Amino acid sequence: MKGAKQSSYDAKDITVLEGLSAVRKRPGMYIGSTGLRGLHHLVYEVVDNSIDEAMAGFCDNVLIVINLDNSVTVVDNGRGIPVKKVDKYNRPAVEIVLTKLHAGGKFGGEGYKVSGGLHGVGLSVVNALSEKLLVEVRRDGYIFKQEYKRGDPVTDLIKDGKTDTHGTVITFFPDKEIFEEIDYKYEILASRMREMAFLNKGLKITMIDRRETPEKKEVYQFSGGIVDFIKYLCEKKEVLHKNVIYIRNQDEGHEVEVAMQYTLSYNESIFSFANNINTTEGGTHLVGFKGAMTRTINDYARSTNLLKEKDENLTGEDIREGLTAILSVKLKDPQFEGQTKTKLGNSEMKGFVESTVNAKLAEFLGENPTIGKAIVGKCLDSARARNAAKKARDLTRKKSLFENSSLPGKLADCSVNEPELCEIFLVEGDSAGGSAKQARDRRFQAILPLKGKILNVEKARLHKILSNEEIQAMVTAIGTGIGDEFDVKNARYHRVIIMTDADVDGAHIRTLILTFLYRYLNKIIEEGYVYIAQPPLYQVRHAKEVYYAYNDRELVKIKEKTGIKGIAVQQYKGLGEMDPEQLWETTMNPETRTLLKVEIEDALIADDIFSTLMGDKVEPRRAFIEKNAREVLFIDI
Repeated sequence: MKGAKQSSYDAKDITVLEGLSAVRKRPGMYIGSTGLRGLHHLVYEVVDNSIDEAMAGFCDNVLIVINLDNSVTVVDNGRGIPVKKVDKYNRPAVEIVLTKLHAGGKFGGEGYKVSGGLHGVGLSVVNALSEKLLVEVRRDGYIFKQEYKRGDPVTDLIKDGKTDTHGTVITFFPDKEIFEEIDYKYEILASRMREMAFLNKGLKITMIDRRETPEKKEVYQFSGGIVDFIKYLCEKKEVLHKNVIYIRNQDEGHEVEVAMQYTLSYNESIFSFANNINTTEGGTHLVGFKGAMTRTINDYARSTNLLKEKDENLTGEDIREGLTAILSVKLKDPQFEGQTKTKLGNSEMKGFVESTVNAKLAEFLGENPTIGKAIVGKCLDSARARNAAKKARDLTRKKSLFENSSLPGKLADCSVNEPELCEIFLVEGDSAGGSAKQARDRRFQAILPLKGKILNVEKARLHKILSNEEIQAMVTAIGTGIGDEFDVKNARYHRVIIMTDADVDGAHIRTLILTFLYRYLNKIIEEGYVYIAQPPLYQVRHAKEVYYAYNDRELVKIKEKTGIKGIAVQQYKGLGEMDPEQLWETTMNPETRTLLKVEIEDALIADDIFSTLMGDKVEPRRAFIEKNAREVLFIDI
């Protein structure tokens, strides 16, 4: 933004709101969880400081390294955290930033004009939740170093030689006392770093994973910014128009960038950001964007007589079908909900985004009538399909398919009526469904057998989806409804468990079910209701002992333990090969089973994987399989 480089960033710009407290006692309040999400959040907090330096115009290179010992190093070539003493505390500014909650250069308005690390808790929280943290600052011609342990300095800030470079290096070791498991997922971190490079045109971000042999390294740098972002998101989809629509506007305190392209798919993929923070719950900027899209497309359709006087207006749902869009805003004083910053609340951004998109999109459509006509044609097709879907819903409602009083005939329901205590198994095939019905605990476990492979919803509109018998059965049993009738509060079970064979067909069926749940019942995944059962691949008998192996590695370990003499190995080709007692013991008994919880850690990754695996283009799918076949046991979102 204009004038950014004139801002000051020195010890006098560090403002302290309150001391560091209770972070170790309640880490979830600051990083969301002590699971994988919270672990990755530590990296994001450190990187966000480097990104803020980039937005201020002082950094163009960021390096993130996952080290062999699962520590993480983040290096940038920004100004370097200030090192002079803060008068009030008589301690170096870098120490205040690392040890005081709500301390940083982002409160007084001088250190940063625009930033994502708004609350100033990032580095101090990372420090508090790290077994050890090392900071190195290159600034004012010198190298400064300091070491911390669980939030407290164990050395003074020392001057360690001269340098003509500038920037900050942070290395932190997540605390094993805090985190359930310290095992970074490279793809999740890489997706976030790629995202940051797209959102900050020209910024170079390098990711290295030293746990791999040879080490894995990727460099992200995009001269086209979010236009390149849209090209990346749409490369696995059939597009309606070749040119990406790009809109940009800024005034004294706000900036908006939009890039979008229509595809031939039936799902909308809109991702919104504020000061580089992924606002997964949207906010005022997204409301403004959606409102402008609806108004502008309708006005254009009527002005070109593509929408007749007697026709109803196109709905927002019609207009956004197949749309892939990136909305990125930057503003001086963003108001986010909570430290996780998932929703933007600034009321002025709605009008700013809306007026910008109204004017610029109308101008683009006027100058590109071929694209305009194609977009309106796609929207009209969507409206016709929506009306067909409404008729299908009305018909199924008349047949009571969506009422709890008329549950699917093949559903073996449980006797308990409290959703938080109940679980439903979506089981592949009637044979396995029969075994599961015999094996279950009837009090709280329901079984819904599914016949064959369900419809691939990635390639179908809602009215066709609603007419699919297996999908009707799932929606009716789960109880939430679908489309504009969806309400997660009506879920009849708080554990929806996908149970398929441990083979290629089973994996395909699992992916089809996950695709449906992700696209149409997304909230039950967000609420943590969806799981994947883990049936064993082998049964091993040795003397009177029985062992179960869930993969080839476990089978090898069992053979090493028992020896290969006198053992009998049975490979389960399907769930139906297990008798009810075995199925209960290995896969359904809450005391002994293993479930994989389905989490959407990053919506962009999920959207990309489902488009790759279930979309129209064959080449991206082939490339994905070739890349991952040797190293992936389970593909889960």
